[in-house]
Amino acid sequence: MRWVGGRLGRVGLGRLPGRGRGRLPSRAGGRRVSPLGAEQGSATVWTAVAATALCAVFAAELALGGVVGARHRAAGGADLAALAAAGHALEGQTRACGLARKVAVAQDVRVVRCAVRGEIADLTAEVGYGPFTARVRSRAGP
Repeated sequence: MRWVGGRLGRVGLGRLPGRGRGRLPSRAGGRRVSPLGAEQGSATVWTAVAATALCAVFAAELALGGVVGARHRAAGGADLAALAAAGHALEGQTRACGLARKVAVAQDVRVVRCAVRGEIADLTAEVGYGPFTARVRSRAGP
């Protein structure tokens, strides 16, 4: 720091545009212009757009994961219910399908269709996930 022009200041450092007393440099016509030009604030807009896009992708991924999980749950419940029905197929369709429905309810699955022909049980079950429904068909026998 040196004494320059009646006040204390740094020698060799000129004033940078836009620095100083809070004023922006002006063009001809007296309009004030930012040193960044028209790009001022564009990074904020791009960041907001990118964050919104990432949130949309994340929400779609969560929905897809939930639907896939519901389909797996429906498949597992349908398989277990079909095995239960096939195990009791000789007791009659009514008894076998009633037992299959009990097994499906324990798995949070709903039996849509149940048929027993001989020793083979053919069953369709479904699980709801939000607005989506996963429906799975399963067969079991000896």
